[in-house]
Amino acid sequence: MRRILVANRGEIAVRIIRACRDLDIATVATFSTADREALHVRLADFGVCVGPPAPAGSYLHQRNLLSAANITGAEAVHPGYGFLAENADFAAAVEQCGLTWIGPSSASIRTLGDKGRAREAAVAADVPVLEGGPLPEGSEAAADFADGIGYPLMLKAAAGGGGRGMRIVRDRAGLESALESAASEARAAFGSGELIVERLVERPRHIEVQVFGDSFGRTVQLGERDCSIQRRHQKLLEEAPAPAIGADLRRSLGEAALRLAKHVGYANAGTVEFLVEGDRFYFLEMNTRIQVEHPVTESVTGVDLVKLQILAAAGEPLGLPDGTPTSGHAIECRINAEDPETFAPSPGTLRRYRPPAGPGIRVDSHGFEGASMPPYYDSLVAKVIAHGANREEAISRMTRALMEFEIDGVRTTLPLMRRIVGSRAFAEARLDTGFLGRLDEE
Repeated sequence: MRRILVANRGEIAVRIIRACRDLDIATVATFSTADREALHVRLADFGVCVGPPAPAGSYLHQRNLLSAANITGAEAVHPGYGFLAENADFAAAVEQCGLTWIGPSSASIRTLGDKGRAREAAVAADVPVLEGGPLPEGSEAAADFADGIGYPLMLKAAAGGGGRGMRIVRDRAGLESALESAASEARAAFGSGELIVERLVERPRHIEVQVFGDSFGRTVQLGERDCSIQRRHQKLLEEAPAPAIGADLRRSLGEAALRLAKHVGYANAGTVEFLVEGDRFYFLEMNTRIQVEHPVTESVTGVDLVKLQILAAAGEPLGLPDGTPTSGHAIECRINAEDPETFAPSPGTLRRYRPPAGPGIRVDSHGFEGASMPPYYDSLVAKVIAHGANREEAISRMTRALMEFEIDGVRTTLPLMRRIVGSRAFAEARLDTGFLGRLDEE
């Protein structure tokens, strides 16, 4: 590959461009009119405006993105995460245009992007799943199906994630309204109101396994990440390896993730997500893209996952040993342009931006003094990654980094991250998806 179009924005676009630079590959930045002065545009070799600020007219406009690839002579498309990264139709269109899609095949995305089909694949691969399944049509049939599973339940959008279309149902009386609101939100977000329902696991741990496959049929797993600290089903902090789990559970999670990836013939980067309840675990979903939290895996394995994505898409073998060794511990904190109490977006201009540095600290960001944080997109400003010889050193380094980080011009989640990392519960690795709700009790 000599030229890659980056069909994304923000910190992940910057990350992809830097990986391409390391490989001596030219890059084409795509940008909306709101992002004309963005960092990814400044760093790329070429740039093409693909539309107005609203994502539907720019970063989600498939024809404009493909036209940008055509007029610039790009040979491949890297979708990053979000936007069209898990859109099987876009991946297929890229492939049909004779371009290389830097990710799994459109067929894999289509199978695994639908929670019902992904669940079927997990069952076929002998990966544990929760009681439940696709919700039948009709209110009576849906209610009978839900009764057969037992309450409480979790409704989920079949066609997407990110917390959209998810509702907890405690009893049959609350089912009908939950179905209506979940289906409506799912249709608005993903174009489909189909839902699946599963038994609710109260306060589970959310642990995921990074897998990677090449075009020669070889698949490896690169360890797990704990992503339990969340708000509204969206991750705030991740770490690798997952703390406070036994060797048997760690091995079982990795083996289950590999079974699923091999069963579907998966190639490129992917993440198999699980809910963990004590020593038992259940398949949640598989993300067919690079994850926001990939840097913690990179930190403990020394593997550049984005560079590996590009090389694998170009037909190179993985070149990684089975059971890739890890070293130390890594933690990632997401710093969003949001009110730290209400999580309301806080768009604006970064009047001051002084990221941390020093031993063991990495910052992935699209921020700089004077940079605009538009209201149209995800509010992520930066990811702070701390790596240490052990978890205690990683926490110490993260504490230092969060205190050093200075951002002015927008409100951010920095104060919340400082509270989380400084809490006794975090130090003692008492982690589950209800962590944030108990933080004030510490």
